[in-house]
Amino acid sequence: MSSHFVKLRAPKRSNVYYTYWKFAQLRQQVFLNRIVDQQGPWTDDPILRHHRFTNVFRASDRVSQQLIKLQYEFDLSPKEVFFRTMLFKIFNKIETYRFLEKELGEVSYSNFNLREYDSLLTYRMSIGKPIYSAAYIMPSAGNVFGHKLKHSNHLDLLTMMMEDRAYEQIASAKSLESVYKIILSYPSFGRFLAFQYTIDLNYSSLINFSEMDFVVAGPGAKNGILKCFESLGDYSLEDTIRWMADNQEEEAAMFEFEAPNLGGRRMQLIDCQNVFCEVDKYLRVAHPEITGSSGRKRIKQSFKPSAAPIEVMFPPKWGVNFQKEK
Repeated sequence: MSSHFVKLRAPKRSNVYYTYWKFAQLRQQVFLNRIVDQQGPWTDDPILRHHRFTNVFRASDRVSQQLIKLQYEFDLSPKEVFFRTMLFKIFNKIETYRFLEKELGEVSYSNFNLREYDSLLTYRMSIGKPIYSAAYIMPSAGNVFGHKLKHSNHLDLLTMMMEDRAYEQIASAKSLESVYKIILSYPSFGRFLAFQYTIDLNYSSLINFSEMDFVVAGPGAKNGILKCFESLGDYSLEDTIRWMADNQEEEAAMFEFEAPNLGGRRMQLIDCQNVFCEVDKYLRVAHPEITGSSGRKRIKQSFKPSAAPIEVMFPPKWGVNFQKEK
């Protein structure tokens, strides 16, 4: 346990706390099974078979994987790394980025034309194609930029960040929290979104901080934490996430589970935060009698299997040689 927690009253585990480690082990095994077996089924757990859950390790998810590949596709300047990352994440939808690539030939700040991008995205919406992912709800910032269409405001936001040289501020930041505060200072970014974007930028060559440096608990993670613990003692939500990350092997072993790892990489703060969010959903089905703070009783998205092969790539700076671990 970290020394700065020793004198504090620790969180008190609930009766369903073990589900956190059960889910973490089973969900990671689904990911590993899918890499070597394209057909499935990949698990015997009925909840995991019928409902959609993100991976234990955030960087393993489909959208994160696509972003990482974009960040390292070419030898990009810090300006271009930032532009690509922010443009991709604003919409958080692979199909939207691929559409822009198809129409423009190359997505880069060197040939960025706001009106052209705006026109293309407006057209894509007009033919019934969604341009935003439903994963994160990005506020429109219409009260700041004044456009009727959400994406028009967001393109202005991106332009503002580029003209401010936000990428230079971020590249010279001294901590992950400092990066977070820079992003948070811009319109549309609340605490949770600013943290998510910070992690996305930290995948790239622009910055290189430990994912154990800083965490922000999102609303889903809060719900999961309050289900897994009867009380938090003297800990904040973020303290609780760190406590889980610090003690993961011992806590999992207590219930005869194994804490997942990614080619030898332990669960980081972002991953533990992520699992709390997913366990909140899992418990809606496994233990519907526990309503939690959100009151939600169902999982929105069903799992739709894909036979497409999974080719994983993680930031080279992590030193994770995952292919040899399969």
